[in-house]
Amino acid sequence: MSSAIEETVGRNVPARLERPAKSLLTRMWKMRFIYLLLLPGIAYFVIYKYVPMVGLMIAFQDYSAFTGIWHSDWVGFAHFKEIFNDPNIVQILFNTLYLSLLQLLFAFPVGILMALMLNELRSQSYKRSIQSIVYLPHFVSWIVVIGLVNTFLSEKGIVNSVLGLLHLPQSNLLTNPHWFMPLILLEGVWKETGWGTIIFLAALSGINNELYEAAVVDGANRMRLMWHVTLPALRGTIAILLILQLGHVLDTGIEQIMLMINALTKDVGTTLDYYVYVKGILNADFSFSAAFGLFKSLIGLVLILGANRLVKKFGEEGAF
Repeated sequence: MSSAIEETVGRNVPARLERPAKSLLTRMWKMRFIYLLLLPGIAYFVIYKYVPMVGLMIAFQDYSAFTGIWHSDWVGFAHFKEIFNDPNIVQILFNTLYLSLLQLLFAFPVGILMALMLNELRSQSYKRSIQSIVYLPHFVSWIVVIGLVNTFLSEKGIVNSVLGLLHLPQSNLLTNPHWFMPLILLEGVWKETGWGTIIFLAALSGINNELYEAAVVDGANRMRLMWHVTLPALRGTIAILLILQLGHVLDTGIEQIMLMINALTKDVGTTLDYYVYVKGILNADFSFSAAFGLFKSLIGLVLILGANRLVKKFGEEGAF
């Protein structure tokens, strides 16, 4: 009797296990055209995100372009030790964190304020005009932006020319180390603030108008509506963007820094990205660049996980 039961169970278990697989394949076949729409996105991430990860091998090698990835000598964590043994790494890390802190404290809130101000405009034509004006700098390349800054603030620029006509003291801000970080911050705010407001405006468009109507009935004015209705609705979006921003706290960009830095501002302007560019690209130390990039990615991952957990403790959903 027991052998008959075991034989019956043995025949039925594979059939039961196959049903979910067959059911999944059936559903996928029914929605095959929807899955086809996913292929370009999947292909993008596979080709440009996952395949290049093979190149991380050179972070643990004494990579040579002549021998290639598969035949270069392994050196283990030697390049990672080199990062911490560099006498300038403390100053470079300070410059990077200082610039990132300035961007978090000043540049990040500007996008929120801009979205709130645009949301308060009642004339749609005027609102669209202002949006177009503040969006346009995003499409201007950094070369053009830095060229404009040089035109205005260089030793013989427009600002100094005007100061000379007014018999006021002139100054070359581009070679002043104390002005390097503020100029980098202001350039970024001017160029990217308008584009950054898009996400916040999209979040504001999803707020239920009944919330505003109920608040008005309770006697709330415009400032109270913004404080008690608009900002709470943006809280989740702000938390997610802040998490993502913390993941790039060591990424300050290379193009803007490279175009702004000079011999007099090198000490305060050398960030991690510029340091990797000089050591890895100009000096052809590709293994060191890969090790530094991997180190930065791990730090960013830790910051994202920590920020996401902290946001959840405050009652928000987080990024994941």
